[in-house]
Amino acid sequence: MKQPHTHTSHPAIIKRLRRASGHLKSTIEMVVEGRECLDVAQQLQAVEKAIQQAKKALIQDHLDHCLEDMVGPLPADQRHSLDEFKEITRYL
Repeated sequence: MKQPHTHTSHPAIIKRLRRASGHLKSTIEMVVEGRECLDVAQQLQAVEKAIQQAKKALIQDHLDHCLEDMVGPLPADQRHSLDEFKEITRYL
């Protein structure tokens, strides 16, 4: 049996995704009720932002832990390249 793949950041990611799910449910209800397009668009922005933040947290956590574990200790000259790669992904 495969062990669950969890990190300490997962509870926070789950919280973000649940928040996004709540925003999405509200957005669907707003469309069904015929609410103003501006209100719906604002709610959709909240859904998108919550999902985007969850994705970003998951990717950063993966880079900080899984990639580090896979690569192992690196000499200083190679370490800089990995650190730079991790830093640039923050702009995704």
